[in-house]
Amino acid sequence: MMTLQSSFTTQLHEEVDYTKPGIQRKALVNNEQVNFSLVCVPADTYIPEHSTARNVSVTVIEGSGTLTLEGQDIPLQPGVFAYIPAKAPHALRALENLAFLLT
Repeated sequence: MMTLQSSFTTQLHEEVDYTKPGIQRKALVNNEQVNFSLVCVPADTYIPEHSTARNVSVTVIEGSGTLTLEGQDIPLQPGVFAYIPAKAPHALRALENLAFLLT
């Protein structure tokens, strides 16, 4: 995890990792102002409905899946951006290995 006061760059495709079992979450930048994490979800994984205390966003890097946000199914594929307001119920299903930037 990086706790930074200066600039930071990385190639996200090089950070993607499905070698360990289960969902992998790697903090890229985490401080009082921002939290950027790379999340790698193996194929055929379901994350049940939940909510978060803060607003978050998902930007898909690779793979495919479905985000169910407030009862609406949103297809996930590379390039899709989704904003999830605090306390909004949401769930995720990875149809194939799925990597996204969570902010």
